[in-house]
Amino acid sequence: MVEMSVAGIALDAASRTPIVLLRDPSGRRQVPIWIDQAQAHNIMAGLQSSESPRPLSHDLMAALLLAGDLTLQRVIIHAIEDDTFRAVLKLSRDASSTEQEAPGEEDDDIDVDARPSDAIALAVRTGSGIWMLEEVVAEASIAVDAEADARDQSDFNRFVDELSPAALVRHLRGRDPDPGSTEPTTDDG
Repeated sequence: MVEMSVAGIALDAASRTPIVLLRDPSGRRQVPIWIDQAQAHNIMAGLQSSESPRPLSHDLMAALLLAGDLTLQRVIIHAIEDDTFRAVLKLSRDASSTEQEAPGEEDDDIDVDARPSDAIALAVRTGSGIWMLEEVVAEASIAVDAEADARDQSDFNRFVDELSPAALVRHLRGRDPDPGSTEPTTDDG
């Protein structure tokens, strides 16, 4: 299993649907999960630790866990079926409630089926880990090259810092298909 972190919320350019991006520890792979607007709001509220005048549904879930002496140990996104991610909440009973159990009862772990978006929203509120099976990461991830992105950003910043009319002319001449030309070409004629 791979412990993932929430890299952020993005919008699908074509459908304008929110996507939660989960990133692996190396920062080289991200798994996009399409969610709805309400789930995006709930995840962002949890990430920003913003308080609302009334508890949001995931705040309520976290409060219910506490009231029931339960702890969310971790979220596990364990499958993709019919283009839908499947997740489970791994809950455990707190030590105070396990003392009340009869001897021989050792089933302190509780698995609860959940939508990944709900599971993620609850995990960010409780500080619980978000885990994904390696097979799911391998199937659904997109490659992210943070080093290449940083190099590109650095090169662009350096270009902008050094930008002057003379440098722009040199740059355009370097791209000119006619090396004998002394003036940059334009589209307006």
